Amino acid sequence: MDRRLAGLADAVLQPGFEGTMPPDWIRRRIAGGLRSVLLYARNIDTPDQVAALTTALRAESDDVIICIDEEAGDVTRLEAHSGSSRPGNLALGAADDVDLTAAVARHLGQELAGLGITLDFAPDADVNSNPDNPVIGVRAFGSDPHLVARHTAAWVRGLQSAGVAACAKHFPGHGDTAVDSHHDVPVIAADRDALAACELLPFRAAIDAGVATIMTGHLVVPAIDPDRPATLSYSVLTEVLRGELGFDGLIVTDGIEMQAVARRYGLGGATVAALAAGVDAVCVGGEHYDEATAVTLRDAIVRAVIDGSLSEERLTDAAARVDALAAWSRTARSRRPPAVTGGVHPGLVAARRAMRVTAGADGVPWPFTAPPHVVELSPRMNMAIGAETPWGVYASLSNLIGGATGVRLTETQLDGDAAVAETMDAQVWAADGRPIVAVVRDAHRHVWMRNALKHLLAARPDAVVVEMGVPAGALAPTQICTYGASTACGQAVAELLAGATPAAAAPLAALTL
Repeated sequence: MDRRLAGLADAVLQPGFEGTMPPDWIRRRIAGGLRSVLLYARNIDTPDQVAALTTALRAESDDVIICIDEEAGDVTRLEAHSGSSRPGNLALGAADDVDLTAAVARHLGQELAGLGITLDFAPDADVNSNPDNPVIGVRAFGSDPHLVARHTAAWVRGLQSAGVAACAKHFPGHGDTAVDSHHDVPVIAADRDALAACELLPFRAAIDAGVATIMTGHLVVPAIDPDRPATLSYSVLTEVLRGELGFDGLIVTDGIEMQAVARRYGLGGATVAALAAGVDAVCVGGEHYDEATAVTLRDAIVRAVIDGSLSEERLTDAAARVDALAAWSRTARSRRPPAVTGGVHPGLVAARRAMRVTAGADGVPWPFTAPPHVVELSPRMNMAIGAETPWGVYASLSNLIGGATGVRLTETQLDGDAAVAETMDAQVWAADGRPIVAVVRDAHRHVWMRNALKHLLAARPDAVVVEMGVPAGALAPTQICTYGASTACGQAVAELLAGATPAAAAPLAALTL
């Protein structure tokens, strides 16, 4: 094999791996020219461990780009086992304070930089214009493209001010779809004018803010290219993103093993097609994270150059853009300001400010005078959200109110009218007259969840309903919307229900740009 071509091929791959320290094959490949690696929740245990991991990676090459998919909020890798201490994009959009968004992003960037991480696949710049979207939802700042644009720009500025490269995703916009690209190919039916007015607006704002990278979406946009998903489309990436929008940074794929591209093209075929279309770095490792996969993709790229299906010039250009990002990261690390410490965590400030309360006719029933019974209705999570990541209200509330009880129920347990009646009646009995808090997540998307709520509220109309997903209308006379299900959101609700006095407001002036 041509060693020079193999080195160029290695330069454009971003593989994941297993373990909390780098395996030998990753060390060997970095020493031999691999430029990037991608960390997942499986690689993360404690801050000290992550710092040791990144130090070990840099021992092989100081310029290695260490990536993570840390959106904060519902999608977290850094805090996958504890839940995010930040509320996520939809809550930031609900608060609608760009200085607060920049502060949260900068605080996250300082944490990532301190751990040795250089590229974060955030923010999500999608406009969640379809409320039935199964994979974006609270990951977006909202459904208004102008709101999403200004908060996308604020997030980019905040994160990158801490020396960590930001990545606006999922170009050209994954919000107006009811299909999850982890499983199939979404289609965005908007015409070019509608795309410019909605989907593309946040990406323009990100580019204007100096975003270092943009991630492609595995979706078809017939108005631009009726045949190929955006990740594999020259028209979308080179003509629109590079040409019309003027983006000159690094273009990275969403996970290349996702079924929207891998089912039809295979891992190697999708990788080559993405590079030919204008991609500079290929993200792989969510499901396939062994050396054999990395070798297979490297070899597929080399063969494509040899047989002419991928030009050597295009591969060389992609590798050069990876090197340019490494240089940006090196400079940013040397110039980043010292981390701000003290004060209230800006994530908790944002979670408190995002909450919206609808009071029943008798007013709010809190602070509770008796320990509540919490009923959490848990939907199946999409693949972007780690199944291991805790969420909800009960854990935080039980820390503030002694004697609180709780249960978590799933669709399987509430399958059919008889199961709903029996199970929810049991919850009313378990509460025994105490306050009931019913916690849901995207209730508008789940008939079983709404049926369970209806039965519960018929018996206990005084129950407090907490919607931790995308709100879509009234669910109960007394309702709290958090716009996210992170630990920070759960803590903010618990404080409210327990009557806990929040600490003084965070010193945001010290955190903003």
